[in-house]
Amino acid sequence: MNRSALLLIVPLLAGCDVSAKYPAKGDENVSIHADESGHIAFNLPIAEGQVKVPTTMMHNGNFDIDGVKLMPGSSVTGFNLDAHGNGATVDMSFTAPAPPEQVRSYYVDQFDKQGIKVALTGETVTGKSKDGSPFTIYVSPAPGGSKGVIAVQSKG
Repeated sequence: MNRSALLLIVPLLAGCDVSAKYPAKGDENVSIHADESGHIAFNLPIAEGQVKVPTTMMHNGNFDIDGVKLMPGSSVTGFNLDAHGNGATVDMSFTAPAPPEQVRSYYVDQFDKQGIKVALTGETVTGKSKDGSPFTIYVSPAPGGSKGVIAVQSKG
């Protein structure tokens, strides 16, 4: 990590509610939870705490599965990471400016362009990333377009 990035982390952590932890041997669980208001709670093997970041950091989040990004105009509204043992689950909620059918079609088309087979069943797009991690994209109607959740499971 270069020095400028390290210097940016120090003020961020200084503004956090952080407490040190002394984990039992082998306790390597990690969780990070963020909401659309910019509240982030984290629980790491060495520390736990909370921080508030500008909401634009959440809404302009950059998410990518094997080259497939959020539909243009979409905003991230929440993020959860839970990792333990040899696996992790990531859930990211989002809003999109298009109707659910168009959002699902966008993902099916984009994954097809990347050579990734997906299935469309009802409100859900499912598939496996190139590393074999299963993912699900659930999209439903919302005011002004759609809302959805992308869930990715990694087995290590």
